[in-house]
Amino acid sequence: MRQVTLRIVPFLMVCYFISFLDRVNLGFAALEMVKDLHLSPTVFGFGGGIFFLSYFLFEVPSNLLLEKFGARRWIARIMITWGVLAACMALVAGPRSLYLLRLLLGAAEAGFFPGVILYLTYWFPAEYRARIIGLFMVAIPVSSFIGSPISAALLGIDGWLGLRGWQWMFILEAIPAVALGLACLVVLSDRPADAKWLADEDRRWLLEKLRAESEARKPVAQLTLSQVLWNRHVLALSVVLAGSTAVSSGLQLWQPQIIKAYGLTNMQTGLLNAIPFALASVIMIWWGRRSDKTGERIWHSALPLVLTAVSLASALMFDSLFAIIVILCLAVIGIYAGKGPVWAVSTEWLSAGTAAAGLAQINAISNLAGFGTTYVMGFIKDATGSFTFALVPLVVLSAAAALVILVIGRDGVRSRFSRADLKSGKIEI
Repeated sequence: MRQVTLRIVPFLMVCYFISFLDRVNLGFAALEMVKDLHLSPTVFGFGGGIFFLSYFLFEVPSNLLLEKFGARRWIARIMITWGVLAACMALVAGPRSLYLLRLLLGAAEAGFFPGVILYLTYWFPAEYRARIIGLFMVAIPVSSFIGSPISAALLGIDGWLGLRGWQWMFILEAIPAVALGLACLVVLSDRPADAKWLADEDRRWLLEKLRAESEARKPVAQLTLSQVLWNRHVLALSVVLAGSTAVSSGLQLWQPQIIKAYGLTNMQTGLLNAIPFALASVIMIWWGRRSDKTGERIWHSALPLVLTAVSLASALMFDSLFAIIVILCLAVIGIYAGKGPVWAVSTEWLSAGTAAAGLAQINAISNLAGFGTTYVMGFIKDATGSFTFALVPLVVLSAAAALVILVIGRDGVRSRFSRADLKSGKIEI
């Protein structure tokens, strides 16, 4: 397992790092781009959020195609197309081109994250998943921790070859996506059976362990695609994931502007913006390991969501720069600490036959909520002139997510395959 981890997880982390950087660098581009193109907060919020609309529409088809064509080729395809479109963001000249390119970028990137989560289930038994998923997903806060000062620095390349700094930022941060897409074809193997870099004995051991686990979780009835997509537990887990994913999306795009509103320079904003993500990167790994060690998932998912809701709500009472940084640190820690346990819950509650569609649906719906939060935050900022009130939707969503995971945990979803449930007409995954 150590060999498998070292072979695929660091590489996928770098891929996800670049993916998330290309998705949220619009937040730093906004420090100059909004003024250059005369974009209102509502227009910027809609442009930032429309990414998630196409992301939602193409998520499930993308994951199903990954199973058909193989993870290695499909992940490579995703990375190359999103890299090209991320560079094209330098061509934005107004609201319409912003909407179009963000829409295309969402379609191109759709399927990467749930595809990787599905891919990890091919390689890692359940007992390893919370820590492995948490380790993989640490690329999200790391992308902002490292990417914030880098993006701020690239804004300073202003006027070279007639381009603005934010245009150079989009171009230069997109190049690694294309390079890594090509590298996928060499580094990744579709499944353990294809891994020539594993010794025969190790390969047989891993395949047998995964096969036994799959047999133990085999459902008593086959579900159709529509039954998987609209299963109540899939929908409930989508709400839970929205509490971290959509809240994360809203903060990632607006946080640089929230911090800069205190009269800071771009570089000062970048350095302060990195602090919450540095802390979250460490705690995220520790919390995932703790969840695996104890075998507990529900409270490890719920408590971070509660921390996010309470900390963001406190922004209504405290308004100094120091207080805002502390609030953002606690909120970001809560957002990312719970991701590993929540995704571990999702992979453990889905059978092998439903995982591709189920994981994609969970991620798609949770990201669709990101469209709403990003747009609503811009609308509230336009209407009130306050970033503080714009945080209220994030408070509500993270609190609702915490409540939902506690409810479905109390209901004992692990009995989902019982014949009594099926006979009563409740088709569960």
